[in-house]
Amino acid sequence: MKPMSKPNAIRVRPCGDAALTVEFGDAVDPATNARVLGLDADLARAPIAGVIETVPTYRALFVRYDPCALRFAALAAALADRATRAEPLAETGRVWRVPVVYGGEFGFDLEEVARARGLSPREVAAKHAAGRYRIYMIGFTPGFAYLGGLDPLLATPRRESPRAETPAGSIMIGGVQACIQCLAAPSGWHVLGRTPLRNFHPAREKMFLLGAGDTVLFHEIPARDWAKLDAAAGRGAPVAERVR
Repeated sequence: MKPMSKPNAIRVRPCGDAALTVEFGDAVDPATNARVLGLDADLARAPIAGVIETVPTYRALFVRYDPCALRFAALAAALADRATRAEPLAETGRVWRVPVVYGGEFGFDLEEVARARGLSPREVAAKHAAGRYRIYMIGFTPGFAYLGGLDPLLATPRRESPRAETPAGSIMIGGVQACIQCLAAPSGWHVLGRTPLRNFHPAREKMFLLGAGDTVLFHEIPARDWAKLDAAAGRGAPVAERVR
């Protein structure tokens, strides 16, 4: 089965017999991601019968559907058409202020990254906290937020030897990417700090707090504040402040 293509780099590709992806190009940038989120929002406003789930990524929208209700060719044509007409969604308008404890036991790679970049640990923490980050997508594990907007001076290749486990709440960088890791998991990214924020909390009314298209601003907190905020987050408190 050949992938269907449309003008302006839109490609529709099958993913097995019950899913497909609508690809908007090969670039990882805000403009491409805005088109992905625009189609996702368009489908949320005007659903297609038989579509079960949509998952936005950096440059494509994953669409799961009922193959008994929809044929690939018909759905691919409809989505390619919708993709050309959907308004890009640059941002959701939601802005979150996320607390972070940098360095020490909370950010055990901070000093190594600082040496690699020719900066002091305080300079790395300050530059990281000064950024304005776009959430491109949520994936890998529940609540894991992939962020764009890292200061190029902090860009650092991933670790040569990944760790078998990094702590829940790790604030990490890898290459030009940054992230918020929600659950403890293996990782080859560099841990600069930790946040008490639980982006994924299954017992909370709003299970996922942050979403693709949201903006994240980090702010440093002292280690002495960790226990109180971590306990509150464990009870379901957002901890991150929504400033817009």
